[in-house]
Amino acid sequence: MLHVLLGILGVVITVVLISTVFFRWNLDGPGSLLVPRFPLREFFRELPGHLVWLIPFMLLAASVIPLRALQWQQTLQRRVPFKERYHLVAIGAFTHNALPGKLGDIIRSFLLSRTQRLPFLQSLGSVAVCKLLEFAALMLLVALSFLGPFGKTMAHFESALKVAVSLCVGLVALVVLLAHYSRPLAQALHRQHRLPRLQHLLQHVADGLGTARSFRGMAVALVYSTGPVLASSLAYGLALQGLGISGGLFGGAVVLGAIALGQAMPGVPVGMGLYYFVTSWAARSLGASEADAAAFSTLTHLGTVLSQVTVGAISVHLRKLRLKDLRRGGSLAREAAHHVAHEAVEPVAP
Repeated sequence: MLHVLLGILGVVITVVLISTVFFRWNLDGPGSLLVPRFPLREFFRELPGHLVWLIPFMLLAASVIPLRALQWQQTLQRRVPFKERYHLVAIGAFTHNALPGKLGDIIRSFLLSRTQRLPFLQSLGSVAVCKLLEFAALMLLVALSFLGPFGKTMAHFESALKVAVSLCVGLVALVVLLAHYSRPLAQALHRQHRLPRLQHLLQHVADGLGTARSFRGMAVALVYSTGPVLASSLAYGLALQGLGISGGLFGGAVVLGAIALGQAMPGVPVGMGLYYFVTSWAARSLGASEADAAAFSTLTHLGTVLSQVTVGAISVHLRKLRLKDLRRGGSLAREAAHHVAHEAVEPVAP
């Protein structure tokens, strides 16, 4: 019953957030509760005209998958063929966009642990470092946007950027500390014959975050992490430029940063609503009309989903995964969670 209630609440919040793209909520004044921001009939009539930027946007969105496959090797402790990494990233993208829960990164980590016989936490740790370095690269790119044509507009985002940078620095520091001290702490517990479960957990965490123990390794991984960020930023920048916003290419990083800060955490069922709310608000802040901001949110969402689901579906087919497992959504994630619990209790067999 609790899951049902949370699901209903998530749907309601999502619908409300998406409605703000097309309507204003008139809670105080007289008249209708929902007031259209623009004529909806004209909005749908003008959508085909946006294909000029939607097609390049979809190609760039699809290019993120091989770029993330290249990035992933930099945080893995073992050499994994590019073909394997590519298919698993694509399957993760398919799961993230086609199924509820945003479990794509967890599932790609779990599949890698199965195909390469790696501890799940080691695989998941490598993905976590990738995501953290992407976030760091994005914050650097957003900071550089202050030097572009939106410098004055960016002043509105200054407070949020300071919070994001502080969060990023804190997360990097936490990861580095875990990478350096997890194994010594596990060895100290082993010498004292205490907390064997925690010993194994710390060992796996140390293996998964191995890249963070080396400054050179982190620097190289950060360079590779700029690829997916630049592709996504360029995609949103081309979309803004296509809407007629002067200097729109520089605004792609701003929108991407707003998405990163506004999107829900994995498992929270309102991510799509937050995407529409954040992207439309960011587009209006950068000078787009209300109708163009709505088209921007709608088409970038559909373009991202369509491109990554299409590319991911090919990998799902080639790897002969059972679609019924993916349709159930979360089944692999639950198995992965059980796998983590098992590894935390027992040592990994050699």
